[in-house]
Amino acid sequence: MDLIHKMKKYFLYILLIISSLGYAQDEIKFEAKVSKEKLGLNERLRIDFEMNKDGDNFIPPSFENFRVLMGPSQSVSQSWINGKRSFSKTYSYILSPKSRGTFTIKQAVIEIDGNTYKTVPITIEVTAAVDNPNAPKGVDDIADENLHLVAEISNPNPYLNEAVSILYKLYVSPKISVSDYRPIDNPKYNNFWSQDININRRKVEQGTYKGKPYRFVVLKKVVLYPQKTGALEIEPLTLDVTVDVPTNKQDIFGGRVYKQTHKTIAAGSRTIRVKPLPENGKPEGFTGAVGNFDFNVIPSKTDLKAGESLQSKIEISGKGNLKLFDLPKLKLPNSVEVYDPEFKSNVSTSISGMQGKVADNYTVVPQYKGKFQIPAISFSFFDPKLEKYVTLTSQEHIINVYEGPTNNNEDVADSDQIQKQAVAGTDSSFKFLKLNPDLQPVDSTAFFGSTAFYILLFGPLFFIPLFIVIGKKKKALEADIEGNKRRKANRLAKKYLSEAKKNLGHKEAFYEAMERALHNYLKAKLKIETSDFSKEKITQLLTSKGADSTSVTSFIALLNSCELARYTPTSNVTMQLDYDKAANTISQIDKQVKV
Repeated sequence: MDLIHKMKKYFLYILLIISSLGYAQDEIKFEAKVSKEKLGLNERLRIDFEMNKDGDNFIPPSFENFRVLMGPSQSVSQSWINGKRSFSKTYSYILSPKSRGTFTIKQAVIEIDGNTYKTVPITIEVTAAVDNPNAPKGVDDIADENLHLVAEISNPNPYLNEAVSILYKLYVSPKISVSDYRPIDNPKYNNFWSQDININRRKVEQGTYKGKPYRFVVLKKVVLYPQKTGALEIEPLTLDVTVDVPTNKQDIFGGRVYKQTHKTIAAGSRTIRVKPLPENGKPEGFTGAVGNFDFNVIPSKTDLKAGESLQSKIEISGKGNLKLFDLPKLKLPNSVEVYDPEFKSNVSTSISGMQGKVADNYTVVPQYKGKFQIPAISFSFFDPKLEKYVTLTSQEHIINVYEGPTNNNEDVADSDQIQKQAVAGTDSSFKFLKLNPDLQPVDSTAFFGSTAFYILLFGPLFFIPLFIVIGKKKKALEADIEGNKRRKANRLAKKYLSEAKKNLGHKEAFYEAMERALHNYLKAKLKIETSDFSKEKITQLLTSKGADSTSVTSFIALLNSCELARYTPTSNVTMQLDYDKAANTISQIDKQVKV
């Protein structure tokens, strides 16, 4: 009996130690919760001061502007869930407002483990008396009070063509939960250049809304560049949200019963007031660039022969409206042949706006030996942070043409000079014209009985057998239905794979074209219709036809990539790799499969 008593005693000690350890690991919380934040003058308010660990020396707030009708009443609850102990102690009061207005219930204080904890002040709005003061709030009323859609604008007063970002945030109170949402009306950004920023994964974050704790998630990000001055209206984003609201009922397991409702919420219209760019100090040749940029004119080489080409690149890099202004033009002497520029852009758009580089590549071909100048070019932009115009000037470049015909001009040709060469005439300029033609009469031999007559008469007889052979061959090809299908599928596969190559950089068009090419190749090789396609059957048929496992796996992976890539972000590098992989896989299978 002594042994059993000691074992029970040790077991109790162990339970107490485990309980105290698990309890100590919990974060201590002391919170104030109210039954409603808005009530009528004839209604009652319940306020609970709740803690998750027992405390001492509880000091309630003074409850100014309220009468205490009941309290404090104290309740304690504790439970074990999955081996973990939970504890809750609550001090409750029933209050009645003394007058209309907006009032603050100040902090309550308690001591827990020798430390002092305070609640967050709560703001209560008291309105005029209501008709039915004891009626509980409905599900829709609770959802309205605890669900908010907000459009946060980074700069409500930008300059023309200055980036503005909008974050659409859905705020949800801890009192309710959201199970689903869908857009009903997406805003149209009239008088703005706009781009949506892709959100790969929506993350629930903790924040505050009007000073109260809320969870929120960013649903939509947009970057705007205003194209017009004055007051521009942003249309609201409207959502249909499925809301789960807790009720006072419990299920058979003791869990809270939730009631579901649908709410239509909108972010509300917003107005952005766009300032015009200042006229004072605006440089000549300004084309509307707004931001912060670098500017360069870069020749690919400075020494070459006449007739050879060089590339002269006008490049602008930085952060701003890179897609919305014209680049300065290159000016060169008339003795140099210049082709229309090729525009290249490498610009990415984030929530802060566009950044990257744009360039015009000019192909320049000098015609004569000597030297010519690529003159300095100016580029102007408006910096909204400095609120002033900035002008950048490129360096001059001297191009040395060391071999070729000589132009009778100065060594260095200026771009504003127009060089014209006179054409010298001589008395022998038209010697090639024959003044005495010495014409002879045409032979008047009769056509009938001539060689040409018999060729035209009997020639068709020799072509009849050839036409018969060609006709039989055509009929045989038309009768070969399976062969025609394979040939057509091969042609389509080549066509779509070629189309996929043209669409590199355009995700949807690229993967649609590549998927069609893969399917038509299978139709040609496996003689199956599109309706028969399944990855298992494709694997089985390719293997049975002699394709090795590596090629089959690669082919199936390409089909999966085409399906998934439409819904996931994909880079240009990934598209190029998928294209190379498709070409290589088709080539390998073509060698291995026995038809």
